[in-house]
Amino acid sequence: MYERVGYLDTDVGQPEFSPPGCLSLHLVDEINPDLKNPCIRPPERCFFYGDISSKRDPNAYLKCIFSLYDYFIKEHYDPNEIGSPGKSMLPLIINTPGWVKGTGFDLLVEMLRYISPTQVVQIRISVESKNLPTGTFWLDGEQKGPVDLIDIFSARQDSLNRSVLIQKDAKVMRDRHLFDYFRQCFPSDLNIVTNKELAHALASLPPYEVPLSRLKVMHLHCQVPSNEVFHSLNATIVGLAVSSDGPAKSQYCIPWCVGLGIVRGIDRSKGLVYVITPVPYSSLRKVDLLLQGYIEIPTGLLQVIPLKYVDAYPLICLLRCCTRYQIKIYRGEQLLPRH
Repeated sequence: MYERVGYLDTDVGQPEFSPPGCLSLHLVDEINPDLKNPCIRPPERCFFYGDISSKRDPNAYLKCIFSLYDYFIKEHYDPNEIGSPGKSMLPLIINTPGWVKGTGFDLLVEMLRYISPTQVVQIRISVESKNLPTGTFWLDGEQKGPVDLIDIFSARQDSLNRSVLIQKDAKVMRDRHLFDYFRQCFPSDLNIVTNKELAHALASLPPYEVPLSRLKVMHLHCQVPSNEVFHSLNATIVGLAVSSDGPAKSQYCIPWCVGLGIVRGIDRSKGLVYVITPVPYSSLRKVDLLLQGYIEIPTGLLQVIPLKYVDAYPLICLLRCCTRYQIKIYRGEQLLPRH
């Protein structure tokens, strides 16, 4: 029995504990009370890959995963350092993506060969053509030690013979993860129930001001003309990183990601970019690199009247307030839960 386990999430489209577009390592020390709903957890380490599929840049995808795995081994599993204070050999659970055909299959094989798991659980479905091959299909004779293979057939009915098959929309699930992530911008006891309420709350939230002069921008999967770099950031989701903070001895040049932010506006005349993020100020003040990929702001967050502009620090909302959240924030009041 372990008090905590490592969890390496390699599914950029449907991650378990992080917003989409992220590859992350978590240390889990408690059970999620509701497995039906997403549970956002702060990662031990994270990369912002910037897309919902590894096919955009397979090499970068694998390098991120290998760096996260190497970090886990060094910090939490290296038997040569177990005697050090705070060191213990933790088990590692790896969540793999559902894309298992073509390039997706090749990436999975590369991942399994690099990690050399001791146990592999395959959840099989009734459509055999969509399942992975049985057995240790990834081995090439170099595996060290035995592999425990476990096949689980996905449930189709509950104990009362009722169907449990539910059609899930992948985009809706990704949007829900993003909603839950940016919900962290507000106190947990604030009763924001609907997506519309969250959208209005975010629209009225005073953003952080960041001088353009202290920022660098990295476009992960495309090239942007130099005169369009900051313009391309407006109204996008970006990864927030510290350029000097990266994995040691990594071939991948992207630093660790400390969180995501929404670029709500750019004022070139003042040389400022306005960012909304739940990242604590203590971490945010070190950020000097914005990572832009293809993670889109959910439509539900865009269907509100945007703020016209914001003034210099201290930030005050200057648009006429039309919701209870905007009114309270405008007056400098603390948002309280409903009763």
